[in-house]
Amino acid sequence: MDGILRKLPIGIQTFEKLREGDYLYVDKTALVWRMASTETPYFLSRPRRFGKSLLLSTFEAYFEGKKELFEGLAIAGMEKEWRKYPVLHLDLNAEKYDAPQALVEILSRQLTQWELRYGKGEDEETLSGRFAGVIRRASEQSDCGVVVLVDEYDKPLLQALGNDALLDDYRKTLKAFYGVLKSSDRYLRFVFLTGVTKFAQVSVFSDLNQLNDISMDLAYATVCGITKEELISTFVPELDRQAVANEMTLEEVVEMMTRRYDGYHFHPKGAGVFNPFSILNSFYKLEFGSYWFQTGTPTFLVELLKKSEYDLRTLIDGVEASASSFTEYRVEANNPIPLIYQSGYLTIKDYDKEFQLYRLAFPNDEVRYGFLNFLVPYYTPVNDDEQNFYIGKFVQELRAGEVDAFLTRLQAFFADFPYELNEKTERHYQVVFYLVFKLMGQFTGAEVLSARGRADAVVKTPKYIYVFEFKLNGTAEQALQQIEEKGYLIPYQVDGRELVKVGVEFSAEKRNIERWLY
Repeated sequence: MDGILRKLPIGIQTFEKLREGDYLYVDKTALVWRMASTETPYFLSRPRRFGKSLLLSTFEAYFEGKKELFEGLAIAGMEKEWRKYPVLHLDLNAEKYDAPQALVEILSRQLTQWELRYGKGEDEETLSGRFAGVIRRASEQSDCGVVVLVDEYDKPLLQALGNDALLDDYRKTLKAFYGVLKSSDRYLRFVFLTGVTKFAQVSVFSDLNQLNDISMDLAYATVCGITKEELISTFVPELDRQAVANEMTLEEVVEMMTRRYDGYHFHPKGAGVFNPFSILNSFYKLEFGSYWFQTGTPTFLVELLKKSEYDLRTLIDGVEASASSFTEYRVEANNPIPLIYQSGYLTIKDYDKEFQLYRLAFPNDEVRYGFLNFLVPYYTPVNDDEQNFYIGKFVQELRAGEVDAFLTRLQAFFADFPYELNEKTERHYQVVFYLVFKLMGQFTGAEVLSARGRADAVVKTPKYIYVFEFKLNGTAEQALQQIEEKGYLIPYQVDGRELVKVGVEFSAEKRNIERWLY
């Protein structure tokens, strides 16, 4: 089995290193060539760890004429000239942006590097003046257009979210800096910017109105990420090893990977793609773990969710949205959906042509359960370690038919709630119930139903089917009566498992479960 261990490019973002080190590469060069053969400036938004940096590095190697790196790839049969261009590659990824000076320093440092190569004009003092000068001289000295590649153009803006003064400062700096790409147009051969977010009206791009945003173009829907076809054709030995290690068939491995890591769509008709970071890590560790999610959820997202009065239950079940409402982020709009979508926690699942509405939902199980687990500490007093303990115990108790133990534990889960109860916190409690049952859904058939005419929650275990009804301003008796009168049990009567009705009474005063009947 170990004779076929191939080198997996985990964390490798440089095309040259990848090719010279003989790492596995999923060939995207036909798309690279298609873009590079035009002179349009491009913009691409994709979630983190999706291969944007590697894509830019591939453009860099191509425009530097490094033909030998592309042997055996699609582009080798397409490109005839292999001409060398000056490439200015700006990477804003690694810095910590927490003060106005931080951005100025990194831009200035990068400009100094380029000026050492192409010279500096005496009267060039501002960042934008120096940038324009470098582009002009590089073009004149090489007698051809210049290639500009910007990786994570929006990193400073994302880190400054929530700090309006700093955000405004970064916005002005970047607007002037990126504006050079328009005024220097005649010296440019190719421009490509990547980022997570497309900020609307941030006016960072307002001067760059010729920018072609391909984030939702069908032609480039698979330029980052791995399609199912690519997975099955590129990773045959890896899939075989995974199957042996996990005592599964090849089909079961592909099925499991699909459920956990597939499901990203960047166009309603585009092929779905797998998250490349999770796929490579899963092959390397021979386990179906949560890899992408563990690389850290951006703090800006947490802050945003806490600030916006957004009902998380609608988010968890999928959201309907028009394209304009999720493709561009407006800082003042108090709408977290664009950032959640662009960060990779939601993706396009469906499109209603008549009303031009998209349905956005979690792409796969890794993201779904990662996101839910991640939310629990913000809504409950429970920390990460306790949380898995709680969820595990909840599931064991219901499997064993121990309703009292389950609800007593749920009481403990709610016990330390620091909230005054009002309309706002009523929703808070509903979200907590929701999270608990959704997280149990990994191990049981748990549904939390928000539509009228159905019970609040249904949990299916091998022996039992539980139907829960929670009452905030009513009694446990009324809850049971409602289950009976509204026929909540009817859909499950032919199932053959034991049916258990559970009526739960919630006390506004005690901010906890008061009593229950079943």
